[in-house]
Amino acid sequence: MLSEHVDYWNHIGWTDPYSAHAYSERQSAYGRRFHLDSVYTPQMIVDGSDEFVGNDAAAARKAFDKAIRREKIPLRLSGVTVEGHIVRAHVEGDALDAARHADAFLIVALDHAASEVSRGENAGRQLTHVAVVRSLTKIGSVGQGQALSQDISLRLDPSTAESNLRVIAFLQEPGQARILGATEVKYPK
Repeated sequence: MLSEHVDYWNHIGWTDPYSAHAYSERQSAYGRRFHLDSVYTPQMIVDGSDEFVGNDAAAARKAFDKAIRREKIPLRLSGVTVEGHIVRAHVEGDALDAARHADAFLIVALDHAASEVSRGENAGRQLTHVAVVRSLTKIGSVGQGQALSQDISLRLDPSTAESNLRVIAFLQEPGQARILGATEVKYPK
């Protein structure tokens, strides 16, 4: 599970330090894909295939069970290092067979985070978060019958704590469709 903090609530007097407009745009793209009248929080997307209100535990269990049963393309991350706010890794995966094409992504997320809310409905509260996405980068595309094998190097925001990271690679059908495979490494191990 990953947390992508949207920025459309920042206008109420408190700015979420983990929010980014790119995550709002990504959520809007999912809204179009699922033919929603509008996007909302908390929203959960599972496997790129199911969406529902994020605090609906029964819907989450059902979506997780469905996702677990789907065959996935094995992916592997190796050689993950972080030095001077540069993440380096090697990602590889088996050849695509069932899908014609997939986009490959690398995510760097904070394993855990907290924020002090100064205004709005949660004013005065400390919120805790897990798997907070700090960087989501498309690293390439893979065609039918092709395997993924790529060395990655990307720069992190200097405020990102290097001792509290998850590095995730995933393959997704174009148009933010179904997730075909994913892997994760916590850093440091």
